[in-house]
Amino acid sequence: MPSLLWGWYVLNEALLLRWTFNLIYNMSGIIGKKVGMTSIFDADGRNIPCTVIEAGPCVVTHIRTEEKDGYSAVQLAYGDKKEKNTTAPLKGHFAKANTEPKRKLVEFKTFQDEKALGDTVDVSIFEEGDYIDVVGTSKGKGFQGVVKRHGFGGVGGASHGQHNRMRAPGSIGAASWPARVFKGKKMAGRMGGERVKVQNLQVLKIYADQNLLVVSGSVPGAKGSYVIIDK
Repeated sequence: MPSLLWGWYVLNEALLLRWTFNLIYNMSGIIGKKVGMTSIFDADGRNIPCTVIEAGPCVVTHIRTEEKDGYSAVQLAYGDKKEKNTTAPLKGHFAKANTEPKRKLVEFKTFQDEKALGDTVDVSIFEEGDYIDVVGTSKGKGFQGVVKRHGFGGVGGASHGQHNRMRAPGSIGAASWPARVFKGKKMAGRMGGERVKVQNLQVLKIYADQNLLVVSGSVPGAKGSYVIIDK
């Protein structure tokens, strides 16, 4: 078999172990907040870019069951919120879990350990070397043109008397047929502000006393934005 084709069948050992573990055990998750980026040196002296995430502590505020809800899930809450800014139904919801009002609520359909109402989930569910998936909302860029939004190269020159056309998209369709612009055409528009999932980031460091995770690579979103971490 050619080496190029063989590469499609060869899996990274760490990822293969993770997928196998997922099939056997229910995995855990947590809500966090992006602190910022930094870099650390590994044992070989390589400088690794990484992201610092404040992960939890989160409170279990609801338990979904097959009998009552039709599916199983654990609802976690994170981030303190003023009681005066909380609606009456949510006040009662948090009171059942014996906790203060929270800003962010997320359901996790799989969880490694059984949880009860009011339990706390923190960074202790992770270990250094674990691989995680992080979901966040990318930075909003506003209305952008095709060069920034889609990587167009522009018209390539300033000849033939053209004026202010360097970053123009060019033709977008025909005339008599189809007499419209096809859906999905790459054009200017709103950029960013979308849900983005980055997979297989490695946990490099854990600071349990500060509820901090240091993960390899970048995480979507601005500093201070909420992220969802799946183990």
